[in-house]
Amino acid sequence: MSVERLTRAVLAALALWVAAPAATGDNPEQLPEPVIESAARAHAMLTRLCDDFGGRLTGTPPAQAALARLALELRALGLEPKLRSFSMPGWERGDDRVELLTPVPRKLRAAAFGYVQPHPAFEADLVNLGAASEKEWPVGSIAGAVGLITSSSSASLRATVELAQVRGLRGLLYGGRESGGQLLLRTGSHVGEPLPVPVYALTDEEARWCARRLQRGEPMRVRLETRSRCRTVETANLSVTLKGRAPERIVVGAHFDSWDIGQGAIDNGLGVAQLFALADALRERKLERTVELIWFNGEEQGLWGSREQAARLGDTPIIAMINLDMVGVPQAVNALGDESLVPWLEQWNARRGDGRLPLGVQNNLWTGSDHTPFQLAGVRAITFHGPIDRESVRYYHDFADTIDKLPVTIVADSAKVISDLVVALANDASVPVVRRSAAETERMFVKAGVDQRLRGLGWWPFP
Repeated sequence: MSVERLTRAVLAALALWVAAPAATGDNPEQLPEPVIESAARAHAMLTRLCDDFGGRLTGTPPAQAALARLALELRALGLEPKLRSFSMPGWERGDDRVELLTPVPRKLRAAAFGYVQPHPAFEADLVNLGAASEKEWPVGSIAGAVGLITSSSSASLRATVELAQVRGLRGLLYGGRESGGQLLLRTGSHVGEPLPVPVYALTDEEARWCARRLQRGEPMRVRLETRSRCRTVETANLSVTLKGRAPERIVVGAHFDSWDIGQGAIDNGLGVAQLFALADALRERKLERTVELIWFNGEEQGLWGSREQAARLGDTPIIAMINLDMVGVPQAVNALGDESLVPWLEQWNARRGDGRLPLGVQNNLWTGSDHTPFQLAGVRAITFHGPIDRESVRYYHDFADTIDKLPVTIVADSAKVISDLVVALANDASVPVVRRSAAETERMFVKAGVDQRLRGLGWWPFP
């Protein structure tokens, strides 16, 4: 079913539902400021979204229904959300199984990486690849085996899979980064290519247990099987435009999608709620410049939604793109490598007086989220340094990324800062529209030392 048809169906079925209040863990009556009230409504909306639909894996029926619900909630505010559909290489989870056969039969907690293809069950010896650097791979033939990689791996997944093919491995198992039986779900490709060998996530504890035995020279054997599969999916970005007096615009984005096993409350329900709070708080505000709010899909599989959006920019006059991806209460604002933004951001922060961000203005370019396609298109980008409490963020990309980890106070305290920056940018006519040339953009990424990472992901557009 197309996103538009699904939206119409949900609108018809839920016409009476939207007025019903939802309970939250905090009392919104104690939060009188307009932005705080908007944040409380946003948190209540996200609670319903998480509890009613669970994880929002792009292109799956729960994700489509959740997007339709978000559109319904925005219409209830008097806004006019728009869906821009697109197709992308998608992936859906089936039954993933990794079993230990020796020394003791045992089913391991495991999940396939995105873009793993279905394969029949097969058995193989397990070999220890350490942290996956090539020098740690065993000498001699390992063809037909399954490689085990510990949680400390920093090697490129793409390069590791290519080497696994060359060495004849039949599969790869990756340990997690957190203790407590957690998995780290992730994509196996950032360009939508089916993985040539199956790759699975294991818990840190079970991966280390296997590694200890292998280091002692004690053999281990495993059985792997999955019905997860790649397929083309139809999805959409959802946007709300808050028109200003001038055509220049500020784009504020957050990715809507998540992984499937948990609810995706921290990654990135937080950004979904922050954007909703912004829409609510600014919907009746007079703005000099237009503010466009975009909920992107397909971020977890390779920034597909923001890449689609950035490819359609043309000569749209954009002041900046602000990305909200797992942003807690801001401690600093980040110009993401563009020095031309730093003076204005410093002035903005200074004007906040007692509300100044304690770590001020940063200018650190990092990649892998929805600001990257906009930056590659020459648009200046901004985000925030807003750490999230470890006891919440440690669960991201797994089952326990649930709404109970996200108190309304995080949404409220962050939304105050975010809305202040957006309004300041929208109402300051002195901030020019700047679109970098391709050569300037290439130099910025090379200077930041992230060009090789983009090459490894398959996103580098320059020679």
